[in-house]
Amino acid sequence: MVELRGARRGTALAVGAVLAIAGLTGCAKEDTGGTTADGVQVVAAGKLTTCTHLPYSPFQSKDNSGKVVGFDVDIVDLAAKKLGLTQEIVDTPFEGIKSGADLNAGKCDVAAAGMTITDERKKVLDFSAPYFDATQALVVPVGKPYKTLADLAGKRLGVQGATTGEDYVKQQVQQQGLKIEVVSYKDLGAEQQALATGQIEAAVGDLPVWNEYVKANPGKVVVAGGFDTGEQYGLAVKKGNAKLLETINQALTEARADGSYDKIYEQWIGAKPTL
Repeated sequence: MVELRGARRGTALAVGAVLAIAGLTGCAKEDTGGTTADGVQVVAAGKLTTCTHLPYSPFQSKDNSGKVVGFDVDIVDLAAKKLGLTQEIVDTPFEGIKSGADLNAGKCDVAAAGMTITDERKKVLDFSAPYFDATQALVVPVGKPYKTLADLAGKRLGVQGATTGEDYVKQQVQQQGLKIEVVSYKDLGAEQQALATGQIEAAVGDLPVWNEYVKANPGKVVVAGGFDTGEQYGLAVKKGNAKLLETINQALTEARADGSYDKIYEQWIGAKPTL
């Protein structure tokens, strides 16, 4: 191999640098977003990118092959197919989802994470029409006598941090003057592990999610009580993304009319929808 020397070597290096920069620029261009035939802008061409937080079965979790599946996944697919796009899922902490930070940063186009519509969240997110009615569940180990929050006086109660379940429990503890130690966990898995290992006496969270856990752990835990908090889930988009929101709402309306929503609901939840 002949070594390049002097000016020729410098020229070759310069050309190489230009080619390298061009290559990087080309890659960056491929990774930029696109626009669908309907005029909906997306962060990655050909894809509808969804931010979620795993695991949260039956809404989103990985199957045995590692593929993310669930109720929310199928609901977002309704909009993706309407747009002629393929859904791509990004697993990210829930805090970045509910704060709007992930959508604002261009990490995703839509957020679907079993997320309750609240006035506070509406300040930073635009929500779709509600697609699911949610209630909170009190879950305890089999054989424990707890049925209400008041029964847990002097005990440790687990919740998932940054959720409406946490908000509800803390509000009730304060309003009722309950002497309960509320322990917040960063994700559902940590909360469930704490309950399984006796670190907490009971846990509170979304009923469908805990129903899945009870089914997967027969004879170990039970849903001992519930709280009808009037919550509803919504898909969220970046503030001002009216075109995408319109498409999502159209997809939901059409799915309810043609029965496909009912089929998705029955597959993942196992009961007829109430909406």
